[in-house]
Amino acid sequence: LGKNVSVIFKVYCLTVMTLVAATYTVALRYTRTISTEELYFSTTAVCIAEVIKLVLSLGMLTKETGSLVKLKATIQEHIFCSPKELLKLSVPSVVYAVQNNMAFIALSNLDAAVYQVTYQLKIPCTALCTVFMLNRSLSRLQWFSVFMLCGGVSLVQWKPAEATKVEVEQNPIIGFIAIAVAVLCSGFAGVYFEKVLKSSETSLWVRNIQMYLSGIVITLIGVYMTDGERVMEKGFFFGYTPWVCFVVFLASVGGLYTSVVVKYTDNIMKGFSAAAAIVLSMVASVILFGLQITMTFALGAFLVIISIYLYGLPKQDTSRLTRKDTNLEDKQKLISV
Repeated sequence: LGKNVSVIFKVYCLTVMTLVAATYTVALRYTRTISTEELYFSTTAVCIAEVIKLVLSLGMLTKETGSLVKLKATIQEHIFCSPKELLKLSVPSVVYAVQNNMAFIALSNLDAAVYQVTYQLKIPCTALCTVFMLNRSLSRLQWFSVFMLCGGVSLVQWKPAEATKVEVEQNPIIGFIAIAVAVLCSGFAGVYFEKVLKSSETSLWVRNIQMYLSGIVITLIGVYMTDGERVMEKGFFFGYTPWVCFVVFLASVGGLYTSVVVKYTDNIMKGFSAAAAIVLSMVASVILFGLQITMTFALGAFLVIISIYLYGLPKQDTSRLTRKDTNLEDKQKLISV
């Protein structure tokens, strides 16, 4: 029974993650392109998402500590009494703030399905960061799948699929540059956060709170620097429709869900989730934005989906590789002794 429950929980986690990922890109794309009379400021949306994440994390920490007294003590110890830790986590929060703002720029200039496929470049980027920052090794199959994924993305970008129902001026090159920046940010911040998480016994929710606190400050600076005058003139919540609120809600839930999924599922399941999100985004883009799927787009997306699956496969190989490495290291240590 225990096994079944855990499988059901994993499937539930991934179903939610897939739906959130696909719905977020499609809904965000919709708010940036279809309803254009009063376009909202994307920097404010990023900031509000950080505030909601902080509130949700505080809720989860309250549940974890079990009482308000313990919660107060935990916050006192980890937040007010450790500025060094806050500084350490301001690094990924700056990087995530840039990444989240780039997502808005990218989806203002690229179709949701094209974005979803291209964004999978975060896999090779994360792989490289893992190799350099966490000293892990990748198997041959993983390297092969990384190159295959890059090939698939190149095909999708070769002749970007056109959307017929979008009336806004778009610049695919700006969109692609924004994704490239977002991908680099995603890879670095994810691995950095994992390193911080694994370097101490501190709770995930405490780490999240530390990160979102600096995130709020950084995104507020972003609002001031990018849209300061216009926000002062039109108001912080200018152009907010129920759809925009929905996008902000998905951004915050998606951020927290990812940290839960990282904890409870493995690479293969995350890969399936990403692949399913690509397919869902394609279907939604065809229906909502009149996306015309070209042969190169279909082939590229297919290659990306297969490479995600292959990348998640080898568990034993990598452990065997690392075990060999450690044996070698031990032998060298003995020799040097």
